[in-house]
Amino acid sequence: MSATDRPSEPERVRAVRHLCVGAGQCVLAAPAVFDQAVDDGLVLVLDDSPPASELAAVGQAVWACPSGAVTLRRGTVR
Repeated sequence: MSATDRPSEPERVRAVRHLCVGAGQCVLAAPAVFDQAVDDGLVLVLDDSPPASELAAVGQAVWACPSGAVTLRRGTVR
C-alpha cells in the first residue's frame, strides 16, 4: 500500500462493542475493515485506519449500523 492510498489526515474507524447488536451490516458493507467475533457475533475492527479506497464502504457501514456502534472520524481516535 502506498502513502498516496491513505488520506493526508487519516480517517479512523471505531466500534463500540457494548453498543453492537450483531446485525452484521458493517461486515456486509466493508468486509476488509470489519468482521464479527466467532464467540458473540459482535463487531471487530480489522483496520482502524483503512485506505482511501475503503472509505466509501466504511461510510456505508456507519450509515447501515442499526445501533450506532460504528463510527468514522478524521484524525486520532481516543
